[in-house]
Amino acid sequence: MLVPPGFEAALLGLLGLLIGSFLNVVIYRLPVMLQAQWEAECADLHGKPVPEQPAFNLMTPRSRCQACSHQLRWFENVPVLSYLVLRGQCSQCHSRISPRYPLIELTTAALFFYCGWRWGANAYGLAWCGFSAALLAMTMIDWDTTLLPDTLTLPLLWAGLIATTLNLTHITLTESVWGAVGGYLSLWLVYWAFKLATGKEGMGFGDFKLFAALGAWFGWQALIPIILMASVIGAATGIAMKFSSGLREGGYIPFGPFLAGAGLTAMVAGPNAILKTLGL
Repeated sequence: MLVPPGFEAALLGLLGLLIGSFLNVVIYRLPVMLQAQWEAECADLHGKPVPEQPAFNLMTPRSRCQACSHQLRWFENVPVLSYLVLRGQCSQCHSRISPRYPLIELTTAALFFYCGWRWGANAYGLAWCGFSAALLAMTMIDWDTTLLPDTLTLPLLWAGLIATTLNLTHITLTESVWGAVGGYLSLWLVYWAFKLATGKEGMGFGDFKLFAALGAWFGWQALIPIILMASVIGAATGIAMKFSSGLREGGYIPFGPFLAGAGLTAMVAGPNAILKTLGL
């Protein structure tokens, strides 16, 4: 019995809603967890006692209102639906809940739906669903904190190499390996050239690793289209934010979200379509 493509896409879209809800947890908690880990390591290096902290990870404690600490019941934590029923407010203190939470859930669902429509609910579709979810999480974390955690960039890099080995990316393993090498080294060289010329750091090492991961998924041929698109959109966004006084202190914006956006564009339209869009 043949399963209609729309059914598989809808199935993955529903999965995307659930994964999107989990991504909200990752986006908020992972930077806090890393900060606590760094503080503990610094204290240990200086011979200071590390104060005990209550368990805080991706599973514990349960989700709660950030304003009044009300612990969310299961029916208050249903993706998108709970936000609509609660009218974007905490059921206890009526504090406003950011619309960003349902938007991330809907975005994840849309990306998963696309993967299901294009590849089906199979190894291909699931591989690219994972790719999409990782990029979305990194986009939001980098935008909030200017941090691209190794716990996300490096698994995405290895996943790209493994997916290529399993013939899930439509490129050869050689192209994937050189894509990873070229992605890392190209931004590494730009970083050092900028630092030697200005004495400042223009980007973080997480950007190198993310670009290497994109190279592993798309191959070395896609590096130029991806970096061009990320640079053009990043520059346009930076100019717009400067004129609207939206730049944060220091006058910079993270580059990771634009790399991730270019990666998602390459997934949907292909690297060659990026060049055509840019008129090249």
